[in-house]
Amino acid sequence: MLSVNNIQTYYGNIQALKNVSIEVPQGSIVTILGANGAGKTTTMKSIAGVLKPKQGTITFLDEDITNKNPDELVRKGISLVPEGRAILSGMTVLENLEMGAYQRKGSIKQDLDKVMERFPILKERQSQLGGTLSGGQQQMLAIARALMAKPKLLLLDEPSMGLAPLIVKDIFQIVKEINEEGTTVLLVEQNARQALKIADHAYVLETGRVIKSGSAKELLKDSSIKEAYLGH
Repeated sequence: MLSVNNIQTYYGNIQALKNVSIEVPQGSIVTILGANGAGKTTTMKSIAGVLKPKQGTITFLDEDITNKNPDELVRKGISLVPEGRAILSGMTVLENLEMGAYQRKGSIKQDLDKVMERFPILKERQSQLGGTLSGGQQQMLAIARALMAKPKLLLLDEPSMGLAPLIVKDIFQIVKEINEEGTTVLLVEQNARQALKIADHAYVLETGRVIKSGSAKELLKDSSIKEAYLGH
């Protein structure tokens, strides 16, 4: 579904990604692991069109999307839930969800009902300002807002960041359910253990390069991964 081929992305003169290549098969969950500064978020922003790679190509459903703008990519079926959630804090929960569907035409009521059913707390608080929600509720709102665009590929950047362990468990369960319902997921996550438990395939980034890849089950058993990311 998604193929990232040898992309090089820069911030000014600083090269953040050095020939990064990843594959995301349709229907899968693929996770990208790595320490802070490894290039995980830069990879996601490059795929979502927020950053433009200087070299390399990105294809989605056999179409070259390397230099497409974010709004075009949303229409094509790619939605990003950014690191830090980026909730529209001065707008209500309902307005945030409606903004997720701004590219769409026609009625969105059925999809609003669906995300409210999946996230009952959002239905309960739909008139509340987004900025007044708890961290976990904001993360749920960010995911729900992305789902309102009806994505084929959902990009999730650090969905568990700063959340209590019980909420983290809920978020990963939600991600798994979204995938089981047909949405392909690319997940960036520092909680390596949880990410590898739900993923099919994994890549490890270090200083802007892919240093290891394999099935999630293989990487869970990998001694170097255990030592670096799993607390062993």
